[in-house]
Amino acid sequence: MIAEGTPAPDFTLESQFGTRFHLADHKGRHSVLLLFYPLDWTPT
Repeated sequence: MIAEGTPAPDFTLESQFGTRFHLADHKGRHSVLLLFYPLDWTPT
């Protein structure tokens, strides 16, 4: 588990538009908010 306040490790993922998002491309240029939550309609 990553502790609160720890910088996020670099990652790449596909956006809802089909483009690739690279966290490293935004380092020092933009603020990025990472939000994780359970999927809708799950028993969590």
